[in-house]
Amino acid sequence: MIKAAVLGSPIEHSLSPLIHNQAYEILGIEGQYSKIEMNGEDFIPFIQSESENGWTGFSLTMPLKESALSIGFECEDRARRIHSVNTLIHQNGTFVGYSTDVRAFDRLIDGLTFSSVAVIGGGGTARAALGALDGVVERIDVIQRSSHRNDLLTQALISSGINFKDMGASLENYDLVISTTPAGVSDFFISSLGENPGTLIEVLYKPLPTKLSAAWKERGGFVVDGLDLLVEQALDQIHLMTSLNFDFASMRASLIANLRSL
Repeated sequence: MIKAAVLGSPIEHSLSPLIHNQAYEILGIEGQYSKIEMNGEDFIPFIQSESENGWTGFSLTMPLKESALSIGFECEDRARRIHSVNTLIHQNGTFVGYSTDVRAFDRLIDGLTFSSVAVIGGGGTARAALGALDGVVERIDVIQRSSHRNDLLTQALISSGINFKDMGASLENYDLVISTTPAGVSDFFISSLGENPGTLIEVLYKPLPTKLSAAWKERGGFVVDGLDLLVEQALDQIHLMTSLNFDFASMRASLIANLRSL
């Protein structure tokens, strides 16, 4: 039986239990996926004490994606490079860290045509986007409020260059923009949008749509919203937690349809 949960703070709004529990029903397996309010102070003691309590794994959200790396668990290479872990899987008496965020971005950008890219924000999700974009374009602009995470952002890249801009930058002339900021922060950029603005990947699903994504669509652009990203990263988590191979396309369609009907 699968025993899993999403950890973070605040966590009440999380849709992850709906997604994972529906997936268990579709797959015909026993499982229970819950949500646990967890701040940074309590996270490490909790994980260290729960390794023998039957947990299959955990999904991690704010503010825990960086904390997992400080415990010293084994992590997949790209999770370590982007300094962000959003999934812990129990293996051989301990936990192993993964970033299904970066795998989700891999698939979301696959098939898109772009040469100029901006990522808004500097946290773990922004670095996951950089990890997926690395080597796909020559340079990536990162627009952020503070420079204190510039070193981590730079370390997320091996092949592509990075250019830092402040929040006063315009979003005109980008083929692809990925917004990873908290609610309301990206509203500022609406005034800088031109007509037919390309593709926006918006990581927020509350509110849905965001003011930026609504304006983007109104001006003829294409939007991938936060529900798309939420489900996309969950597909890999479900695979890792169940050890089952399944058709991502059909599972994606079922999970998205359920969420959009709520």
